[in-house]
Amino acid sequence: MGFIDRLREGLTRTKQQIVSRFEEIVQQADEGEQRTRPITVDTIEALEELLISADVGLPATERIVTAVRSRSRHGESLRDLVKDEIRQIFDGVESPAPNGHKPQVTLIVGVNGTGKTTTIGKLANLLKASGKTPLVCAADTFRAAAVEQLEIWAKRAGVDIVRANEGSDPASVVFDAIQSGKARGRDPILVDTAGRLHTRVNLMNELEKIRRVAARAAEGAPHEVLLVLDATVGQNGLQQAREFTSVAGVTGIVLTKLDGTAKGGVAVSIAHDLKLPIRYVGVGEGIDDLIPFSPQDYVEALFQEKW
Repeated sequence: MGFIDRLREGLTRTKQQIVSRFEEIVQQADEGEQRTRPITVDTIEALEELLISADVGLPATERIVTAVRSRSRHGESLRDLVKDEIRQIFDGVESPAPNGHKPQVTLIVGVNGTGKTTTIGKLANLLKASGKTPLVCAADTFRAAAVEQLEIWAKRAGVDIVRANEGSDPASVVFDAIQSGKARGRDPILVDTAGRLHTRVNLMNELEKIRRVAARAAEGAPHEVLLVLDATVGQNGLQQAREFTSVAGVTGIVLTKLDGTAKGGVAVSIAHDLKLPIRYVGVGEGIDDLIPFSPQDYVEALFQEKW
């Protein structure tokens, strides 16, 4: 399947959750338009309830509903109005291109349980398939099984890994990995960090130290900081993102487990509230089930003919 087909499949549960209700709302709105009446208050309220149930979030929902209310008199369909406003939300997010540094150093951050380590293996596999030669760095030296787990994924992806003994200084492991990557011509370098609770100040300080050491090892490093968020936790993930951004300088999001939730609208909330680009989405458990995120494909996947 192509990327858009896989994204559509990953959004199946989200669509199933809201398809019948949205079609009812659209039908009511279209009937109103046929009688040259504006979209009714009941339609607006139903739309608002629907968006919130899909985890679009209150601020983004208010923006969409306000736009629908103000533009409904111009004869546009409800579906087109909602679709256009969601597109504009994604258009408002800056997504700068890679800065050309070699090797490109990418930190992968996030709390335990989001699928961070498996995401690194999948990302390494995806980048290798695109012609790159990634190197994985096992800087999660706190969790006993973390290094072993990452080694398994690196082997599956067919990429090199730099590791250290359990309990080693994570920043030192990152420094060694960058030096090794330079010597062996590996690019990019994907750094697995410990799953940090955003309330654990000492661990967040450790992450800050990793950033400082990476900057000494490679000019401008880290060049990308990807925060892995679990789509199934919805709005709670946004608070995690705010905390990590303040300390780690998050530049992009990897949204995992999109196929396991009926609340895939959280992608809209991330774009609206955080102004951070979603780089990749996880749509399954296999090594090939991480795909680049396209806002255009996401909107089309939700708004294909009928939900």
